[in-house]
Amino acid sequence: MKKHLFLIVALALFACSCCDKTNETQNETVMNTTMDDLLTHRSVRSYTDEVPPMEVIEEICKAGTYAPTGMNRQAPIILAVTNREVRDRLSKLNASVFGRDDMDPFYGAPVVLVVLADTTAAMTWKVDGSLVMGNLLNACHAKGLGSCWIHRAKEVFEMEEGKAILRDLGIDDTKYVGIGNCILGYTAGDYPEASPRKDNYVYWIK
Repeated sequence: MKKHLFLIVALALFACSCCDKTNETQNETVMNTTMDDLLTHRSVRSYTDEVPPMEVIEEICKAGTYAPTGMNRQAPIILAVTNREVRDRLSKLNASVFGRDDMDPFYGAPVVLVVLADTTAAMTWKVDGSLVMGNLLNACHAKGLGSCWIHRAKEVFEMEEGKAILRDLGIDDTKYVGIGNCILGYTAGDYPEASPRKDNYVYWIK
């Protein structure tokens, strides 16, 4: 009886040890994948016309909503634009900001995730919106998609046509300011190479 009990205990301990090692391996794999995504993400400026599956876009948006925000006030919002007509209207408005009506500042990307933030929700609204943008960009890369931060969301949603888009969605256009446009889609051509990191990027205080 004692031998049987000893055997059972030994097997249980062995099983626990195997589980711990498995969990350690899984955690290490997740960490390595996360670091790889952060280090290999690049800004993409050439896209195919193919729209990624809606469930992938939804997952990317979800990642954006989990960005840290000041006092957890969650000041930012995301306009997930998959409608081609609206996407093209935003592109023209964006181009008009710098007087280039002859180009597409979204580089042909079929989807645009516009981040805005409520200026009355928290003092950190601008930083909070930037963190959401970062999450969106990295989530795109993790899902195998190209992405790029395109500026001038602020100017576009200060225009009457931009404000009208917000009002149509029931969003208070007097509170929200544009932070950035995360364009996304499938990369056309070669994936960009990383530029060398500048000297003295990190200063150590030990």
